[in-house]
Order: sequence, then structure tokens, then C-alpha cells
Amino acid sequence: MLLPFDILEYQNRLKETKNRMDEKGIEVLLITDPANMNYLSGYDAWSFYVHQMLVIIIDEPQPIWIGRFQDANGARVKTWIYDENIISYPDYYVHSSVYHPMDFISEILTQIGQGNRHIGVEMDQYYFTAMSLERLKQGMPNAKFQDASVLVNRVRMVKSDQEIEYMKRAATIADLAMTKGVESIRAGGRECDTAAEIYYHLVRGTPEFGGEYPAIVPLLPTGDHTSIPHLTWTDRPFLENNAVIVELAGCYKRYHVPLARTVSIGEPSEKLKHLAAVVTEGIQNVLQTAKPGMTCGDLEEVWRKSIQKHGFEKESRLGYSVGLNYPPDWGEHTASIRRGDTTVLQPNMTFHLIPGLWFDHDGIEISETFRVTETGTERFTTYPQELVVRHDPYNISSNGQIS
Repeated sequence: MLLPFDILEYQNRLKETKNRMDEKGIEVLLITDPANMNYLSGYDAWSFYVHQMLVIIIDEPQPIWIGRFQDANGARVKTWIYDENIISYPDYYVHSSVYHPMDFISEILTQIGQGNRHIGVEMDQYYFTAMSLERLKQGMPNAKFQDASVLVNRVRMVKSDQEIEYMKRAATIADLAMTKGVESIRAGGRECDTAAEIYYHLVRGTPEFGGEYPAIVPLLPTGDHTSIPHLTWTDRPFLENNAVIVELAGCYKRYHVPLARTVSIGEPSEKLKHLAAVVTEGIQNVLQTAKPGMTCGDLEEVWRKSIQKHGFEKESRLGYSVGLNYPPDWGEHTASIRRGDTTVLQPNMTFHLIPGLWFDHDGIEISETFRVTETGTERFTTYPQELVVRHDPYNISSNGQIS
């Protein structure tokens, strides 16, 4: 077995999951989110483009892994599950207009006496389709289905010490990738070259430990497009006196630490310098105030009051719980740092604090990932928390030509 955690930790996670199942009256939990599958079993492979599932039965000690036949050996190697609990379906179920893997799964669950129980499914996540639910209902007409979309996600929010250690390694990788990526930004250089530099260091990592592919690609909106936060890169050259937003995440053992900074190519405008001061002041106010017992809504209020005195408002949420995940998102889809979120902070909860401000033609992002400690907060990364200014070492004009 190739497991990143001790089997006892997996068993404790399973126990807590079953406690939550019991609270909600769920007897069988069908997990299709690859992050939740990983969290409870250790399974880690790029096989989530086909249907796969982890089955948790409340009165059985072992999960059941069900997936494609060619992926079964991966489950045997990368989980703590007994071989007899690894079940695979034939390849004719894959992307077929006739057969569907949920038909196979329904038959298996019925055969082992689970077809008439209260079944929880992750209805609102990327890897569970409307067709999947319909075929499960057809195959198990006597079962009672209910939504369990974030049941395991909620268990994941409080990290173990080992998980925190993995996030610290991810943070080291994030710092390195940001440093190298920013160093590559200059007037005349291409956006795609900076993206490549970032990716290289995200995957290469350090001499002590390598990195992994992040759940979100590096984001690199530039110039007027800094008002559009989720743009990636193009092959266009950077221009003098433009700003660039760099958002990335280091990833280690599938644990993410996101980091965002805004870079000015040449002397920044007075507006950008003012925005950077407002944002960093707000970040410091939040990080210095946050502590166990406060709510996510309380943190948003600290931020809101901090920027209101400068005449700004932020429409989007301020941050979110982060950690273990797969594409297309590194967030945990549970707590958000925004008005009205009553999630109570606990030690070893981890959040991406991303107080971006976006306007019609420009914007700024300076973010931090932090963990809640026994008395306050702790940043994961060490990259300077400021607007980054890149003075062009070459004499390159605004049209990208060397003069």
C-alpha cells in the first residue's frame, strides 16, 4: 500500500463520517467526489473522468471501492481497503449509450442487501450527474435517497497535524513558484512563458519533496483584464506599465495552499498603490483578529469595516475553507468568509483569504492561506505581503519592441 497517512487516521475519519451519517439518518453513503474518496480511502488517480464510487455502509467496518476494471489495481495499491472490497465493472459500461456504471453499482448494492436502505448521495458536486441519480433510482426503487453533498467535506474542515504538515510543504512550493513566476514577468515576455515557469516549479518542488498538479491552473489576468479574476494566460507579451495578477497554489499529497499577488510592470499607478495599501491593511486586520470561537461572518465584518473607511465595498466572499482537492477547484465547498456564515472557527481549520477588489477596467489580488491556531492564526506562506513592482531591466517600449 502507498498511503500518505496511518491507517488509524483513515479509520478515525471513517468513524466521524459514520457519526454524521447517523445524525442524518443515512445508512449507506455513496461518495463520488474524488477528494472525499481520497480522504476516506487514500485512493489517488486520474480516473475521475469515468464513474467511480466509494460506498460507506454504516454497519460495515470497511468501505467498498467500485470503479473501472483497469483502475482496480490502483485501488488495491493506493487504499487501505481489503481486496475483496474492491469491485470493478467491465469496460463496456464506459461512455456507453446503453449501459451505465450506476446500473452495475445498483445491482451490487442490491445483491449485498443495501437496496432498500436510506442512501445518501453527493447530489451537488462535479462528478455526480443527473443521469447517475436517475439510474440509481431505477436500479434501487425501494431505496430512499437524500442529499449528502458536503457531509464528508464538513469532516475534512479540521485538519490533523499530518495534514497541516503537508500543507506547509505545499506552501513552500507555492512560495517558490510565485518567486520564480514573478521573476519571469517583464515587458516583452509572454504570459505563457510565465505560466510555464510557474508550472515547472509547482511540479518540480524542492530537492526535499516534489509537487503535484494543482486543482486549478495558474491564473494570470493582465492589464485591463485584471478586472476579470478567473482568466488564465495567453501568448501575448506583457506591456510596460501594466499590472498582472498571479494566482496559484502549491500542492502536496493533494493538499493545496493558494497564493495570489499583484505585479506592476514598471512604476505602479497611484490608484494601484492605494488599493494595495487598503487590501494589505484589511488582511492584517483579519489575521490579527481571527481566533477560535469567532465565526466566518465575524471575519468578513472585520474586513468590511476596514475597507469601508477607505470608501470601498467587496461584493464577493472574502475567502473559503481549503485543503485536499482535485480539479476543478481547490476549495472545500463548506465554509465561506462572508456575511452571515455562522461556521465557528476551530484550531487547524484552514482558509484561503482572498480579498480581491475588481472594478470595470482593473483590479487587485493579494491573498493568504492561513490556519486557525489555539490562540489566533498562522500564515502558511512567507512571500512578502505587498504589491510587487518589476522594473524592466531592458529598455522595452509599451508596444513590446526593444528600443
